[in-house]
Amino acid sequence: MAVFELVIGLLFLGALLALWAHRRGLPYPALLALVGALLALVPGTPEMTFDPELALALFVAPALLDAAYDASPRDLRRNIVPVASLAVGMVLVTVVAVACAARLVVPDLGWAPAIALGAIVAPPDASAAAAMLRRLQPPHRLLVILEGESLFNDATALLVYRAAIGAAFTGAFSGWSVVPMLLVTAGGGIVAGYVLARLFGWLSARVEDVALNVLLQFVSTFAVWILADRAGLSAILTMVTFAMTLARRQSGQLDARHHIVSYAVWEVAVLVLNVLAFVLIGLQLRGIASRVEGPQWQTYVTCAVVVVVAVIVVRFAWIMLHTAVDRWHLRRARDDEDHESPPTFRAATLASWCGMRGIVTIAAALALPEWPAAFPYRDLIVLCAFTVVLATLVVQGLTLRPLMRLLRLRDEGIVEREIQLARAETARAALRVLHEEGPRSRSTSALAAEYQARLQAAEADGSREALRDDALLAALHRKTASVQRDVLVQLRSDHRIGDDAFHVVEEEIALLEINAEARVDPDGEDLAASSHPS
Repeated sequence: MAVFELVIGLLFLGALLALWAHRRGLPYPALLALVGALLALVPGTPEMTFDPELALALFVAPALLDAAYDASPRDLRRNIVPVASLAVGMVLVTVVAVACAARLVVPDLGWAPAIALGAIVAPPDASAAAAMLRRLQPPHRLLVILEGESLFNDATALLVYRAAIGAAFTGAFSGWSVVPMLLVTAGGGIVAGYVLARLFGWLSARVEDVALNVLLQFVSTFAVWILADRAGLSAILTMVTFAMTLARRQSGQLDARHHIVSYAVWEVAVLVLNVLAFVLIGLQLRGIASRVEGPQWQTYVTCAVVVVVAVIVVRFAWIMLHTAVDRWHLRRARDDEDHESPPTFRAATLASWCGMRGIVTIAAALALPEWPAAFPYRDLIVLCAFTVVLATLVVQGLTLRPLMRLLRLRDEGIVEREIQLARAETARAALRVLHEEGPRSRSTSALAAEYQARLQAAEADGSREALRDDALLAALHRKTASVQRDVLVQLRSDHRIGDDAFHVVEEEIALLEINAEARVDPDGEDLAASSHPS
């Protein structure tokens, strides 16, 4: 009961921290990491063990589906080279660098546990950085690369992670066996993700109840991960393919109610899982603090600091080298009229600083087998993993905004232009339908006027005047929605309407307000370009 009360209290604290972080423009995982560290120092907190087989499925699967659902296959294809460089090349180099650095500090640490440590801390949670950067409007290509990296680097790291754990148990490792295993697990995972997405899409289309549909989304998320894991496939690639295929097939099929409820539920679920992950790692650190004694602390802390330095330096060196090679290659092709603009070292500096580790590193550390014979330094690995998460989230996460301002990077406006195009074309389509209805009634004329205004605003090419009109329209929508809610509450208070009528009209007002919020947010930032939970 004490553990349950502690978790409930920390969930409430996590919600407050997330709200405060959103208002301050800070990454809330950084604050959660601080809470986890403080929790480990509080006397009397219980140590909690966790089923290793459950950790990855519980924490990684929903977060990965949430990120992959919003990914753009078109943009990923255009940036496949830098994404692959970060998701594969940099991860492998980081694994080797961390393993070597850890063994320099702790020579008794075997190669298999050292490589497992490298695989745990290698994949950055770049989606956390991208979510924060999106509010600052950096170059769109940089966001695409960071989000693509966060989708696929986990697959590389977890493949090495599982190979290292297998080697720790068997005492042998065959490099030649990794290549065919990679082909089977990766290729099979992609095929399985596509097939399962088609199957779930067919099933969910026949379920009209909103609550049941959302429940099926959660069941399918864990089911896909478990099926892929039991079949020996890459659960990461299976989940990414499943989410991206599902997003394409469900586009335009779900009504507003399904979207509203689904987005809200998934946003809460990801927040809750992040809080739970940091709570669990904090409780495990409390046990580590009670077991490590005397001079051993100096060795553990030194190793943790060395690992933190290694992951930061490797990312910086890799991205700068890749940028220099890209610039050299593009300079040689400068006579080609269709070549893209070369990447800048300012953008590379920002990308290098977006190496915050997050829930995947925490989940992989929690998933380590508790078998002293195979992992005598499990406590060291868990401590190093959390130190990397804490240092990168706090130091890099909290300095990302000032660094962005110092580098003076700006968005190219690609997404805004595409939004204007989409608004214009959808408004034209709506007007065509209304014109085909024949003689206009009063309601048809009012609706046509609304769409005509939307079309005129979209055709204004994003001028300042059009943006001010759009912001004014959104503000009027919010004001009228607020007044309508006040009147609705008063009608119920006066017993002139019952709760059934209240909830129906309340939902209608919410849909109108959401339509306004989809255009301009309260701070004047366009929300249509931001991703939503799946």
